[in-house]
Amino acid sequence: MTFLAFIKQDWNNNHNNTKGKFITMHFRIANYYKEKKAAKIFLVPYLALYRFFFEWLLGIKIPYQVTAGKGLRVYHGYALVINKDTVFGENCILRHSTTIGNKGEFDRVCPIIGNNVNIGAHVCILGDIEIGNNVIIGAGSMITKSIPSNCVVVGNPARIIKHLNN
Repeated sequence: MTFLAFIKQDWNNNHNNTKGKFITMHFRIANYYKEKKAAKIFLVPYLALYRFFFEWLLGIKIPYQVTAGKGLRVYHGYALVINKDTVFGENCILRHSTTIGNKGEFDRVCPIIGNNVNIGAHVCILGDIEIGNNVIIGAGSMITKSIPSNCVVVGNPARIIKHLNN
């Protein structure tokens, strides 16, 4: 995949969402560092600028080490905190004030999130868990256990309220 195609892989899912395009494009530029080790020389200054601008000024923490499939969509972005070891499938949606990561300082295992997962605002997804494909996570949910595919979950603690048809 060419550099331009790599950094624009989320644009179709962020149509009419200029802020989402801006966030995902800069994430992908930084993420290219992880994908192409030969880019290290050119991207080291960019990584410092990326971290300063997004984490310190905008309050958005999406480390370049995050593994995210094609079609990542970000709404708003404010107070978005994702651990570097998190894995996303394709076509995932993230909203503001969401935390995704490990359960504690010494726990290095982070969630694996499937394809087509829609994550509401103010959601916490923590620990060594898997979120299946085609899952909708309601706003304000707290998820500490794995969620099967094709369902809607809400609450604190999160519970399945609906199974979706395939």
